[in-house]
Amino acid sequence: MLTMVLLLFTCNDKDSENKRVLSNSSGNINNLSVVVDNMMWQDAVGEAVRDIIASPVEGLSTDDEPMFAMRQMPPQVFSDFTTKNRIILILKKGENERTLIKRNVYAQPQTVVFVLGQTDAEIINQLNENGDKIIKAFKKEEVREQQRRIKLSLFDTEPIESQLGVSIKFPSAYRIAKNEDGFFWIRKDINTGTMDLMIYEVPLNSIRTGDSATIDIVKMRDSIGETHIQGRLDGSFMITEKAYAPYRFDEIVDNKPTIVTKGLWDVKNDFMSGPFINYAIEDKENNRYVIVEGYVFSPSKEKRDSMFELESIIESVKIE
Repeated sequence: MLTMVLLLFTCNDKDSENKRVLSNSSGNINNLSVVVDNMMWQDAVGEAVRDIIASPVEGLSTDDEPMFAMRQMPPQVFSDFTTKNRIILILKKGENERTLIKRNVYAQPQTVVFVLGQTDAEIINQLNENGDKIIKAFKKEEVREQQRRIKLSLFDTEPIESQLGVSIKFPSAYRIAKNEDGFFWIRKDINTGTMDLMIYEVPLNSIRTGDSATIDIVKMRDSIGETHIQGRLDGSFMITEKAYAPYRFDEIVDNKPTIVTKGLWDVKNDFMSGPFINYAIEDKENNRYVIVEGYVFSPSKEKRDSMFELESIIESVKIE
């Protein structure tokens, strides 16, 4: 009997040793640690990383805001607290050519991408081939973190749920500025302007498929702007900036096909503008599209992180 007890304790001790306890990750949203040799960073590999992984965010009103703020460090200093960043890109020469995406390697939650190759050319080839996949993995991690932070202090969205059958999670720092005929205008004051959300529904047949979808979405949001989003001056209201064609792609939100449109908004008869992102979520069961749009007004200031917060809020949508 004593032998059995000792064996059990021995096994439990070994199990405890085998279980790694990971510390919590840290870092600002969209801050990427890049672990690579200094010479490679200053040469073609570094250029490829900056061109592919840190390319400018589509649809912002200011130029050259990269998707990620990058901090480069050589492998020799990558230890202890420097391994705890939430998103890490590691580039290493002298390994078989491949790209590996792993979670919770040095801390949690965390996404670490290893880009390996025997030569600089092979590493650059991996970046070119897998750039979209790498960006998506990092962005997914950062959306999770942004949503975790949002949940720390949530606004009571019962009016939206009861009227539209839509649940959405946004912080208590926001307020409902307008609740009118199934249209919700939600606002957050920031030092340099505002961050805004609009939520409403339109019939399923109001947005055509294919290339015509963008035309219909622009027409729809211009109509909504004229009706609900008046400017500071008489006769002024929000419209879509016509000088730049909106950027459109398909997404899945709440397991539903979604048309995402990014572009610039303007105010007719006034001097106000900024970026917007519009999600048209297909809800066939209720014969409608649920429209959730975020936009920012923050003149002469960077808008990447504000727009990312709005995107993270929108991607929390659940249609009940």
